[in-house]
Amino acid sequence: MSQNLDEIDRKLLRELRNNARASHQELSERVGLSASPCARRIRRLETDGYITGYSARIDEEKLGFGFSVFISVRLDRQIDDRLEAFETEVRRCPEIVDCWLMTGSFDYLLRISVRDLAEYERFLTGRLTKLPGVASLESSIPIRRVKYQPARLD
Repeated sequence: MSQNLDEIDRKLLRELRNNARASHQELSERVGLSASPCARRIRRLETDGYITGYSARIDEEKLGFGFSVFISVRLDRQIDDRLEAFETEVRRCPEIVDCWLMTGSFDYLLRISVRDLAEYERFLTGRLTKLPGVASLESSIPIRRVKYQPARLD
């Protein structure tokens, strides 16, 4: 972690990681500051880019999207135009909830969130295989999540 952060900053980040809805008063009590200096530190952490936003964790399964698939994608060529075209189309697919450009034998790793195997098949054959530059795909179906942590702080 950056040398610019002291222990109170680190405590604030841990508290916000665990509950981003905590009030400045609650946070100040947990880290041992009064509310005003606590609020100033949070603004500084935001301004300096340590805090990049706030969001709610949504249960995809409760929304009917209980089937996830990880897909490794290999493109036919690794040239800028091909990468840009693929990434542009990926951003248009609501089923793709996570996309990483990778090193190694595959170019991208995707996480797909769909209702069931039938929806995955429709997405795979009707859309994903038709994205620009796709040469090969390898699907992996997760059994269960072992760990989730929104950010590493230590």
